[in-house]
Amino acid sequence: MKFKLFLAAFAWMVSNPVLAQYKESGQQDWIMNDTGQHLSRIDIKDQDIILQNGLVRRSFRIKPNSYCYDFTNLVTGQQLVRAVQPEAQLQLNGKWYNVGGAYGQKERAYLRPEWMAGFTASAEDFHYSKYEVRELDPLLPWNGDKWWATHKAPGKGKELIFTYVAPEMASLRGIAVKVHYAIYDGLPLISKWLTVQNNSGETVQINQVIHEKLALVEEESAVVGSIEDMQKQHGIYVESNFAFNNAMRYHLSDQSLHWKADSTYTSQVNYNYTTPAILEVYPKVGVGIRLQPGDNFNSIRSWELLMDSYDRERRGLAIRKMYRTIAPWTTANPIFMHLVSKTDEQVYTAIDQCAATGYEALILSFGSHVNMEDTTASNLAGLKKLADYAHRKNVKIGAYSLFSSRKISETDDIINPATGKTGGTIFNNAPCFGSNWGIGYAKRIKTFFEKTGFDIWENDGPFPGDQCASTSHPGHHGLEDSQWVQFNMQKELYHWLNARGVYINSPDWYFLDGANKTGLGYREVNFSLPRENQRILNRQNIFDALWEQNPAMGWGFVPLTAYQGGGKDAVLEPLHEHIEDYKQLMMQYYGAGIQACYRGPRLYDTEETKQTVIDVIQWYKKYRGILNADLIHLRRADGRDWDGFLHVNAQESGIKGLAMLFNPLKTPITRTIEIPLYYTGITKQAKITFGDKTVKTVTLDRFFKSKLTVTIPAESYVWFTVE
Repeated sequence: MKFKLFLAAFAWMVSNPVLAQYKESGQQDWIMNDTGQHLSRIDIKDQDIILQNGLVRRSFRIKPNSYCYDFTNLVTGQQLVRAVQPEAQLQLNGKWYNVGGAYGQKERAYLRPEWMAGFTASAEDFHYSKYEVRELDPLLPWNGDKWWATHKAPGKGKELIFTYVAPEMASLRGIAVKVHYAIYDGLPLISKWLTVQNNSGETVQINQVIHEKLALVEEESAVVGSIEDMQKQHGIYVESNFAFNNAMRYHLSDQSLHWKADSTYTSQVNYNYTTPAILEVYPKVGVGIRLQPGDNFNSIRSWELLMDSYDRERRGLAIRKMYRTIAPWTTANPIFMHLVSKTDEQVYTAIDQCAATGYEALILSFGSHVNMEDTTASNLAGLKKLADYAHRKNVKIGAYSLFSSRKISETDDIINPATGKTGGTIFNNAPCFGSNWGIGYAKRIKTFFEKTGFDIWENDGPFPGDQCASTSHPGHHGLEDSQWVQFNMQKELYHWLNARGVYINSPDWYFLDGANKTGLGYREVNFSLPRENQRILNRQNIFDALWEQNPAMGWGFVPLTAYQGGGKDAVLEPLHEHIEDYKQLMMQYYGAGIQACYRGPRLYDTEETKQTVIDVIQWYKKYRGILNADLIHLRRADGRDWDGFLHVNAQESGIKGLAMLFNPLKTPITRTIEIPLYYTGITKQAKITFGDKTVKTVTLDRFFKSKLTVTIPAESYVWFTVE
């Protein structure tokens, strides 16, 4: 028995080396709790400038030109940089230029410090001029007091800025490049972007900007294999604010991360030198803009998060914490209803039902009678009355607007570069943001919010990434700058709304430019399936979506009336006839911390239904803090046995965990379930409370787990808290 325990402990330490490290050292785990232990600082030592916070370190040598020679994960001790690269690359007026960097490293598999004394610079590169150090500014001017956010302020840190001047040639004289690095307190996270300043007196064509270029240690060594087939660097996770395409997942929406081969790395194992060993970040299509004299250009921005584990849950927890830190508006999570309205009276009734049940917001869904693009005085005045009434009832109000997936006119639509005609784009037909209509659309949306006082914008079909070949649209010059211009017009509108305090639902990955929520990811026609199917499928959607996003970042869907077809077995109306299904769907979503779009004409139809909704909302509000916290995946729904998840928050002083367990079977089941409690921060004993009633104390084993025997009713659920 002792030998078996020893083997189990050894296996746990091998598979969880970072957790074992924290257990043995007694140090705080940065993912759970970091009370000022890892503060950012920038050290200057002779020719070296070093960013570090105890979790990550990035070091630069500034002579003979500035270059990064060290990028270390201080949790694992892993060095990521194997060779020196330029700090950025620009294509200006059709010619490529390096920004920073050094020459002379012959062996590219590793970098020995003594080699750096012999490195040289090139007169044809942008060369280092000076550095600045600042306190880190928030990403956006967001007010966190309005939308029930768990995190109201952005993370703090330091910003380091390197200024580079152009090589000595008349065509570039007066062009300066500022490369920005931001390091965050309490995370192994560094952000990077650059600014181009045109003080040359001439217009400069910026064709492309590569703002990050790293020669990284390869993830695997293979004698043969393509860049696409071989594993990429899992020691670093990269996101940027250049993501779109309505995938509702970042890695499918990203348009900026590129892995390249390195032919100068001649000692690599791969026979054809195709190991993915260079990481670059840049817009896939290109920038293509004309920078006028006196103007500045800001690149996209990337965030580089160093990973200390291959465990999917821990990697997801790291990404979720990154979002809470850099974009705290993604933790805002109002309780909202989706109303399909035909008249103002229906809106007033829905507002009353929201106020009566504890709902905090009402969104006039697609198909409703509100037209946000109608800026006539009479329309805006009528909508302001609705908003004023909602606000008197302490209910926020919003509306739906479609940008893409629609045809405006031959003059204003995207011109497909493949055909020279409209149509055949990402959503077949779509307006160009740079057209007269697109420019006017942004103005009309702003006017709507200024004049009505509405609080929420549900933006469907935001800019999907189309290039436009028109040369007559006033917003862009032609094909080469069309994507960049449209994307930045979209960003500017989101920034304006965010600064105004407007909540944004968007089916695209605009989180790092102000969006609050996107979809979990679901197939809409599944909501025409029987309610029994929908319950299990919804739990699968929840489980799958919350690996890399916080609960507040996603919405689900509960169509109260027929949606995408379906018969009487699919719909919830009349609500009182399907009250158990209605309640369980609410408990599944609220129990996961997720707001679903409860889409229909009403929230209740009888007093019994009304009380059911009130009970669920009161339960959610009582446990809101823990229900909006990180979710640990226990078992995915498969219709064969129990499934469930566990919320955890080690920083809570009281309830540190809340679990939801479901039984899809038609008979009750009793199961002994192993509950992982490491991320609750509890180390020895935990108090378990079932449904506010049964209390028991459990002892955690050496792996911070405890076994519970639980009986779950047929086709139902149980929940318990952990203290």
